[in-house]
Amino acid sequence: MFRKVLVANRGEIAVRVIRALRQLEIPSVAVYSEVDRGALHVRLADEAYAIGPAASSQSYLVIEKIIETAQACGADAIHPGYGFLSENAAFAAACEKAGINFIGPPSTAIAAMGRKTDARRLAKKAGVAMVPGTDEAVSDPQEAKAIAKKIGYPVMLKAASGGGGKGMRRVDSEAALAAALRDASSEAAAAFKDSSVYLEKLIEKPRHIEVQVFGDKHGNLVYLGERECSLQRRHQKVIEECPSPLVAEHPEMRKAMGEAAVRAAGAAGYYNAGTVEFLVDADCNFYFLEMNTRLQVEHPVTEMVTGLDLVELQLRVAAGEPLPFKQEDVTWDGWAVECRVYAEDPEQNFFPSPGRVSRWAPPAGPGIRLDSGAFAGWTVPTEYDPMLAKLAAWGSSRDQAIRRLKTAIEEFEIAGIRTNLAFFAQVLSDPEFKAGRLHTGFIDEYMRRRVQTPCDGSLEWIAQNLAAHTRRPLSRPSNATPEPVSAWVNQGRADALRNR
Repeated sequence: MFRKVLVANRGEIAVRVIRALRQLEIPSVAVYSEVDRGALHVRLADEAYAIGPAASSQSYLVIEKIIETAQACGADAIHPGYGFLSENAAFAAACEKAGINFIGPPSTAIAAMGRKTDARRLAKKAGVAMVPGTDEAVSDPQEAKAIAKKIGYPVMLKAASGGGGKGMRRVDSEAALAAALRDASSEAAAAFKDSSVYLEKLIEKPRHIEVQVFGDKHGNLVYLGERECSLQRRHQKVIEECPSPLVAEHPEMRKAMGEAAVRAAGAAGYYNAGTVEFLVDADCNFYFLEMNTRLQVEHPVTEMVTGLDLVELQLRVAAGEPLPFKQEDVTWDGWAVECRVYAEDPEQNFFPSPGRVSRWAPPAGPGIRLDSGAFAGWTVPTEYDPMLAKLAAWGSSRDQAIRRLKTAIEEFEIAGIRTNLAFFAQVLSDPEFKAGRLHTGFIDEYMRRRVQTPCDGSLEWIAQNLAAHTRRPLSRPSNATPEPVSAWVNQGRADALRNR
């Protein structure tokens, strides 16, 4: 096992990795930017070193600084977490060149799956179904029009590099294609320094289901089940669960998707933790989307259902140990649901809400797990993603997991900043969500339904809306100006006056 491990990240994932290192009694090293000097991951690590200004481009993304720090402190391994340099093939290669163990897949696998067009070709060669589209970048509008006409509108333009919804455009007609191609290419170039864009058929209201895979350096590669990641906002996941409600109804899908995921990963010579993502249509056909060559944000729900510690497995596999189980040994018990708690204001189109956290009182109870880097007195920086925590609940059934998560959300007290906690409480109470009728446009549809649904005067309607609004102050700043009165309150007052 390693002598010392440097964690090349920040926030809750750095805390998560440091805690895994503690359990294995491996000394941990934190790195931090100027704004993160007082962060929790810095406090928990055995050693901590400054690596530059607040801007990630001058600190967490500078490969040379990370490598030099590891060499100076005697770390023989680096865990990249997720985001930042975690899927950077050049960083993994730099670690390999410096004789430092990279706790993740080989640089060749990261490179093979890094560009989505390359990944599509690899997966197709491995016999994994693809969404109809191009395996090469498209830059000429006339060529794009010919392809779109062949596969049929609507189509999606997607950046060949990167993710997070950048460089993506839906196109419903030929007239809009040229402008969308120009805009998508420009956005991709700005975000990823790569203007390459490819085209594929748009699947209407798909489910986004991903499969966790894990491999070792001895040729063993298994799947650890699926996660439902269909609840997204601006192409970013906000609620995840394991297993998928759809797959639970069609258990043969887990084996089929799992085997397809293993084939795709195997084609890249993959080992360590990785995730193969699929789009699933209304007829339960699944199509390869991409592969994330790292640990996922939502890995806790898989851990809660399988009983496996994925970070510990990452460390052991990186150290050369074989997986301690085979595919037939993997079992799934119960259900887990997770929500990503952000410092943002749902009433202001989810605008970020940085600031000082004056109160932080997390929930507890059976089956509750909280992964976080926040604490009372900490200031949420403006320079990074505003995620505060991942709150997850396990239950013997989906219904129990949802009820436990909703109770935990209601008990979670955060003051000084706004959060999306009350929004999650509302979504978890939605009949469509509870029924498992999910798709990637669910959140947008839910928001429209919430605005358009009139007051029907029923006690159930009043109770649901009153409960949602009375809980909102738990995440309001103590010095906040009064919130604007929402439409349902105004309508309720008007109805009450008419009925007096």
